[in-house]
Amino acid sequence: MKNALDNFYLQKEEPIKSFLLALREIILSHDREITSTWKYGMPFFCYKGKMFCYLWVHKKYLQPYIGMVEGKHLDHPDLIIEKRARMKIMLFDPTKDLPIRTIKMILKQALHLYQSKEINIKE
Repeated sequence: MKNALDNFYLQKEEPIKSFLLALREIILSHDREITSTWKYGMPFFCYKGKMFCYLWVHKKYLQPYIGMVEGKHLDHPDLIIEKRARMKIMLFDPTKDLPIRTIKMILKQALHLYQSKEINIKE
């Protein structure tokens, strides 16, 4: 399983590969309770074992993104819901710098949902 996770990043072309690796580091460094795993054929991040967010590349736009599992509870102009009921995504233009401050703000808001138990987090 670790190979599939590593291969996900390694098989990507630049600059997408670097973006995804940088996003992984930002997410993992946000809280020591966030862990990386391979779930549903993609890199997922869990908070205390509960699905938190994931990384993927948008099929239509070919842009890397973070998918926030409980995104419907998050209100930020950079998060879009598309045709999802629960999750929202944040797309990134790989030709521009990562908006680190915005990413950290969204991660902080999402983490607050899990820590405060404001919502019933599904396994």
